[in-house]
Formats: sequence, C-alpha cells, structure tokens
Amino acid sequence: MVLAALIFIPVAGGLLAWMADRWQPGAAKWVALVTAGIEFVLTIGLWLQSASDMALPAHGGWLAETRAEWIPRFGVSFHLAVDGTSLILVVLTAFLGIVSVACSWTEIQKRVGFFYFNLLWTVAGAIGVFLALDLFLFFFFWELMLVPMYFLIGIWGHENRQYASIKFFIFAQGSGMFMLVAILALVFVHYRGTGVLTFDYFDLLNATLSPSTELWIMLGFFIAFAVKTPIVPFHTWLPDAHTEAPTAGSVILAGVLLKTGAYGLLRFIVPLFPEAAAYFAPVAMVLGATGVLYGAFLAFAQTDFKRLVAYTSVSHLGFAVLGIFAWNPWSLGGAVMQMIAHGISTGALFVIAGILQERTHTRDMQRFEGLWSVMPRLAAMGLFFAIAALGLPGMGNFVGEFLVLMGLSSSSSVLASAATVVFVASVVYALALVQKTFHGENKHGWQLHDLSGREMATLFSMAAITLWLGLYPQPVLNAAPNPANSPPAIAVAHHEVNVE
Repeated sequence: MVLAALIFIPVAGGLLAWMADRWQPGAAKWVALVTAGIEFVLTIGLWLQSASDMALPAHGGWLAETRAEWIPRFGVSFHLAVDGTSLILVVLTAFLGIVSVACSWTEIQKRVGFFYFNLLWTVAGAIGVFLALDLFLFFFFWELMLVPMYFLIGIWGHENRQYASIKFFIFAQGSGMFMLVAILALVFVHYRGTGVLTFDYFDLLNATLSPSTELWIMLGFFIAFAVKTPIVPFHTWLPDAHTEAPTAGSVILAGVLLKTGAYGLLRFIVPLFPEAAAYFAPVAMVLGATGVLYGAFLAFAQTDFKRLVAYTSVSHLGFAVLGIFAWNPWSLGGAVMQMIAHGISTGALFVIAGILQERTHTRDMQRFEGLWSVMPRLAAMGLFFAIAALGLPGMGNFVGEFLVLMGLSSSSSVLASAATVVFVASVVYALALVQKTFHGENKHGWQLHDLSGREMATLFSMAAITLWLGLYPQPVLNAAPNPANSPPAIAVAHHEVNVE
C-alpha cells in the first residue's frame, strides 16, 4: 500500500496544515515541511528497494502495484503501479515538494494554512498522475492538480495574477476535455470489440482500432499533453503563469506539472496508439524542434527574470518531445534525463528569482545590476544554475540534451542540426541573465542581505543533485523506458522517422 500512501500522505498533510494554521500561527509550515519530508523519505526508500530491478538490462516490468475495486459497474478501479520512469518522477516531485515549502517559509504571509493545503494537494495530484494505470483515475488526478494550482497563482501570485490564473485554468481545463472525450472513445471502442467495459491501462493496450479512429483518439490525448508539456503553439499560458505565480507555484509548475505532459506522451501516446504515433511522429518532432528554437530566442529578448526562465522551459522541454518521438534507447534516456535535470535546474532559477523579488520587489533584470558585490553567495548560485541551463558538460542538462541529439541524429539530421543551434542560443541567454543581474556597478544602491542558512541549504542541495546527474547519470538512465521491452505493435509501427 506504499503507492496509495504516497498520494494520501500529502492529501492528509494539506488538510492538517490548513487546520493547524487556525490552531497555532506558524504551525502550518512545519506541518507541511514534515509532510513533504515523510513523502520524500518514502520515495527514496522505494527507489533504493527497487534500484537493482531497474538496473537489469532486460527489465521492463513494474516495480510495485496495487489494485482495488472502485466503481466495478463501469470498469473503474483504483489501480496504481510504478516502473522506473514513474518512480524517478515521483522522487523528483517529492524533493521539489520540500523545496517549495522551504522557499515559501517567509514569502507567504497571508492565509498560510490554505496555501500549504493547495501546495500539498497539487503534489498529491501530480504523484497520482505518475502512478495511475486506470484511465478514469488518471483523469481524476489530472484534474485534481489543476484546481489547487489555480488558487496558488490566483491568490498568492503577483500583479496580474487573476489574468494568469484564469488563462492557465482555461488552457488546462479545455485541453483536458479533449482527453476525456478521447478516453471515453477508447473505452467504448474497446467495449464494442470485446464486450468488456474497462478503463484499465493494460486492457486498453490491446484495443483494436482502425487507423483513422486511432489517429483521432490519439490527437485528443496529444492536445492535453501538448498544452501541459508545453509544445508550441500550445504554450502561450506558460510565461504568464510562471511570471505571476509565487515562488513555490513556479517551482512546482516547472519541475512537476510540465513533466506530467511529457510523461503522458511517454506513457500513453506511444504505447496505446503505436501506429498513429509513428505516423504523427514527424509532425510532433517538428513541433518539438520549433519549441527548442522558439523558446531559446524569446528567452534572450526578456528583461523579466521569471519570464526569461519560463521561455527556457519551452526550449528545454522541446528536447524531451524530440527524444520521446525519436523512440530509441539514446533518445528515450535523454528525454527522461532532460525531464529530471530541467526540473532541478529551472526550479532553482525560480527559487533565485523568488529570493530576488522578495528582497527587491522587482523582477526587472535591468534594476539588478551590481548584485555580485552585494549578494556574492546568491550570485554564485545564479551563475551555477545559469551554466547548468545552457548545458555545460558535467551537469545533468548536458547529458539529457546530448543523448537526445545522439538519438535524433539517426532519425533526422536536419532536426538534430537545428536543435544543436540552441546550444549557442542558450549560451547567449544564460550569460545575458548573469550579466544583467549580477555584474556591473551597483547603480541603484542595493544593500541586501545574502542567502540565509535555509536558502543556502535549498540551493546547495539542488546544485549537488545537478552535478550528480551530470557525473553519474546511470541511475536515471536505468529508469528510462527500453524500446526493446515495448509491445510488439510499437516495434513494428514505430519505424525510423525521416523528415528531411
């Protein structure tokens, strides 16, 4: 029952934090921190217990599974399972849960209990998405994580928080309706062919679909995942949501919620619709490459610190999309590594942005000049994560992007060449961020206190993980899907894609 506990602990912790704030001011954040800590310990324990199974070269099974009847009349069950890919994402979610609580310690001053309630319920919904193998349950958790994130942005966000939260909710909820229709269509087509009404993932893997039906149902899933990933042109909600969200909201949004979209592509699009995915792969890869280039060049044009980092997310997750649809061992390992490394490095940049805004009440990089002499520890951390984002060798982002490009080169040298250009563009925007924010003269007379012990512990732990991912990536690569263990239909349908 450890999988169910991973969901119910943050749910219960969120409720307790909300109530604790009414009993004792300041208690809510301690309840949230303990809850996030317990969650992280459980996920690490599960990972260590399963590490040897993930390392088996031919391993393609599930590491843990639980199933219980929920609504048997409609074929709905409480079916949770974890493999290497979902487990590594659950560990990332639990770790960023602790980071989010820590970076909100002094930032959140109003309705503190309700804030941590929404934060922990967002974490619970995301973990449910990574574990659910009943499509009705998956959709339930998919929607569950949207509502508390809407409140996080709408209540504790910045100047244009109402606009950003409504835009986020419309995009997420609207695309989710496409997925709901697609899920129902898949279930009914399977029922018509077998007489069995079920939402179970394993049963629906064997659904017999005509090529046109498979393509249309796949597109319903793809739209929902494309909005969340985010894939250009479905990305327009992201810069506003990131810019206006509180620091914890930005960390969870970048590090966790965006990964649910990429995870959906990996878990549902290709396995459930192998022929349609192979047919659609050139289009998806062109969209991914467009996002890689588009996000990088727009990031360079920004003066708002958080908006710049938001556009880098569009660029970096474009690599994950390319890796998923190239569907070979190199690219899939790179896609999973990119998802994890992006979650850590970009989350850290949002933590730094939050620290700067809390102290200076601005996100304008043109007003941050000369901060290196004022806040040397923060500036050093900013430089570290900026060069991590640009893909410096020895850090996790480089491993992910390099593996994706290696896998992509066997499918399309044109797209691989185009994506390689981003290495140059990322150097430009990363160095521009460091130059505008930390170098130069202190013309504005900033006199600010440097990182506190709590902030240093948070950023140093994220820096250590970034280095570990870059210097010893094998545990994450062990968790990546192995195409050799894919269902036969995928091996037949997912031929080499060439879009030259």
